[in-house]
Amino acid sequence: MPFEFEPQRIKDVILVRPKVFGDRRGFFMESYKKSEFAAFGIDVEFNQENHSKSSAHVLRGLHYQAKPYGQAKLVRCGRGRIYDVAVDIRPNSPTFGEYVKVELSEENKHMLFIPEGFAHGFVVLSDEAELLYKASGEYAPKADRGILWCDKDINIDWEIDFDPILSEKDKVQPRLQEINKEELI
Repeated sequence: MPFEFEPQRIKDVILVRPKVFGDRRGFFMESYKKSEFAAFGIDVEFNQENHSKSSAHVLRGLHYQAKPYGQAKLVRCGRGRIYDVAVDIRPNSPTFGEYVKVELSEENKHMLFIPEGFAHGFVVLSDEAELLYKASGEYAPKADRGILWCDKDINIDWEIDFDPILSEKDKVQPRLQEINKEELI
């Protein structure tokens, strides 16, 4: 099997470790294989793939899309190093408002599967980072939503000793208690 799947402490969030074949020429790995993912219970059809580049100290998130435009994501860091965060915003979940944080990097080549019903964000720990992620739904501007990255009710330990660089949008996102729960998955 070319992947190891490690369920995280919040149900349905899964760390994926691909098998990497490397030698003096470089490396090869499968970054996704529908049959392997489905055999583990990740039976999602991905409809869009995104690639972003961010500078040191950039923090993006926490983002999600309102229903019916929710997105499952498979996130990996192709260059650099990040902390990737998924916050459970499923209203009836016993872990509502809790988060999973993992380090993704070009060195470890790990991926994080985030199901629908989660807000997603990351902070760049290297000079630059490039993220590649598959999404189960296409981007829908009218459904674009977010939560404040430093919401005290979520209390994410970003493990950073710098003021992150934020977009204007991310500076003014609402707190978790202020979002419209009727829009959530």
